[in-house]
Amino acid sequence: MHVLITGAGGHLGRKLFDTLEQDPDCTVSGLDIRPVDHPAIHTVDMSRDSDWGHLLKGVDVIVHLAGDREPAASWSSAIKHNMDVTLALYHQAVAMGVSRVVLASSNWVHGNKRFTKDAIDSATAPGPVNAYGMSKLFCERTGAYFAEHHHLSVICLRIGWTQWTHDNQPGPHMAMGRWGQEMWLSDRDFLHGMRAAIDAKDVSFATLNLMSKNPGMRWDIDETRRIIGYVPKDGKAATVTPSVALKSAFKKLLAVKLPKLVETRFPDW
Repeated sequence: MHVLITGAGGHLGRKLFDTLEQDPDCTVSGLDIRPVDHPAIHTVDMSRDSDWGHLLKGVDVIVHLAGDREPAASWSSAIKHNMDVTLALYHQAVAMGVSRVVLASSNWVHGNKRFTKDAIDSATAPGPVNAYGMSKLFCERTGAYFAEHHHLSVICLRIGWTQWTHDNQPGPHMAMGRWGQEMWLSDRDFLHGMRAAIDAKDVSFATLNLMSKNPGMRWDIDETRRIIGYVPKDGKAATVTPSVALKSAFKKLLAVKLPKLVETRFPDW
């Protein structure tokens, strides 16, 4: 199997690249916007260059991790680096005979669920609260279109929180309070989930949560187990200190209660 990883030099991309490279039954190559010291990782700006399609020759599966990964991404960046690049990638994948795209989607597709008690699975109505989340929803929906009309298998993994710091260990240092901690994803669960999506059989299209098995979380990962065989090895319950609780309450006041109060008191504004 030949797997190509976009964003192969990034935080998650390089971890996956190095792991797959150790598999004698897997050929792995990559694309990255920045030069990477590896002969199989090619320097390509997918938002500008138009001649990278030939690098998909012989590729079976694309793991698409490239893009603007920041929740605070501007609309212009989210459109250019996430929406436009992913749409071009789907077209190139079909043209070059790629069988599957594994899309790095995001929990920000359900950003409006943070201060609710709703369970979150593939049937939960999306509610992006920023340009980044909206761009990931666009990438999912265009993936569904290509799966239906071009027979490209697309598996969208709504990836939880893998940290760059703290050796990716969970705890109250994580932002976004309980919500942030409960979406924690360990390194080995990330790698296992990605490999499961690469190897899964008979999946035309799916949107699946990818978190570790964190007690008390609202994300459903039973679907992920059933559809691609994901079995997480790690998990930790959220640690809600007084400081974490206070910050979350303040954020809820700003994000939910005050806007509702203004709408109620001043409906014509």
